[in-house]
Amino acid sequence: MIIRPARVEDTEAIREIYAPIVETTTISFEETPPSVEEMARRIEILSSEYPFLVAERDGKLVGYAYASQHRTRAAYRTSVDVAVYAHADARGTGVGRTLYGELLPRAASRGYHAAFAGIALPNPASVALHEKVGFTPIGVYREVGQKFGHWLDVGWWQKVL
Repeated sequence: MIIRPARVEDTEAIREIYAPIVETTTISFEETPPSVEEMARRIEILSSEYPFLVAERDGKLVGYAYASQHRTRAAYRTSVDVAVYAHADARGTGVGRTLYGELLPRAASRGYHAAFAGIALPNPASVALHEKVGFTPIGVYREVGQKFGHWLDVGWWQKVL
């Protein structure tokens, strides 16, 4: 597997991974998949300040991970939120663990001190992944989101980098 920085040319493949997650799961709280143009804009903006990586296996994009701003107040400037997504065919094959193995040190090398992951619950696979790479649970926002007519909790995990 090759891990490398995301490029705008990866936009369609990234969208192909993300769109079904938006459309069919509560993993993402977005309700409509972003357009190709919007996804390209996100890659460009995030990549300018945070690590945004993709995983390739046999020439096919199988996952991506990125860091983003945690909160807007200046005191949070050394904290990031992180997310990782794997293609449906690649889940459970180490893609997420490998991506985080590259993403988190890169965030630390840019001066970020703490990483936070919000996980829509229940999601035992994501919880297991985050805890496997060193995140610890710090709390739950109860009924903070609503999708597909259901109230959803979001658990928060933290890792000091």
